[in-house]
Amino acid sequence: MRHTDPMPFIISTVLFGLAIVLVVLTRLRFVRNDAVSGRFESPQKLVNTHTIAGTLALLLWGAYLFFDVDWVAGFLGLLLWWATTVVGLLILMRWLPAKGKHASEGAQDEWTEGPWLSMLGHIGALVGAIVWTTYFAMDAYAS
Repeated sequence: MRHTDPMPFIISTVLFGLAIVLVVLTRLRFVRNDAVSGRFESPQKLVNTHTIAGTLALLLWGAYLFFDVDWVAGFLGLLLWWATTVVGLLILMRWLPAKGKHASEGAQDEWTEGPWLSMLGHIGALVGAIVWTTYFAMDAYAS
């Protein structure tokens, strides 16, 4: 276990659990061929990148966090988590308002009305990336 103090461990564990939910739910939301909510369609490659980078990030960062592996795994996991966060925010761009007098309304799906759930998850991912980067830097500084 990377953290000896209980509070950073609890925070990291909660963020890790939420990160798993975020990667899985984002994938599940886009895996169907039905219309996905938003004003624009997100490219499938973007969604695949989010899933692959997120999964690898969780594996590497989880190994660093819970099994005390070398810092290189943690560093790579953190880089991949930042990539996942940026890709997730790019996916959120499908909610940007369309310009022009012939612009159509955004499509709805059965998950939520509007982008609030995706925004909550991916802004949370950004906060998690900042917290984990801080923990990683503090751990490297303490060594």
